[in-house]
Amino acid sequence: MTDILIMILSTLGAIFILIASIGIFRMPDFYTRLSITIKAATLGIGCILGAAAIHFSEFSITTKVFAIVFFLFITSPVAAFLIARTAYMTGIKLWNKSVIDELKDRYGFDESCEEEDKTTCTHTNTNKNEEEKD
Repeated sequence: MTDILIMILSTLGAIFILIASIGIFRMPDFYTRLSITIKAATLGIGCILGAAAIHFSEFSITTKVFAIVFFLFITSPVAAFLIARTAYMTGIKLWNKSVIDELKDRYGFDESCEEEDKTTCTHTNTNKNEEEKD
């Protein structure tokens, strides 16, 4: 019975990681690629580590696996958020069919900056944020 559970978890983990790798090529922009990669890869790694914990069935290995999965589930969304925020602040464009840009008003990204140099746009956005603080 445990062998079947290990096979199921390993297969699910491999499938989720495959979905993440396919998503890198199929998604239209950086933000959706980042989203699918973080979610699917984290779930896939969690399934594979769960299968390893069941396979070895030792307290020390199981504890380490749960610690790794715990920290992976905590740090992955935060890392994805920070990477996406940095990408947005540096001027990486959304997909042209994106419907909502929730950060547009918050960070003051100017549409006219798309044709200018990105360093200038970042500087302009930084100045707007500093003006809002004052």
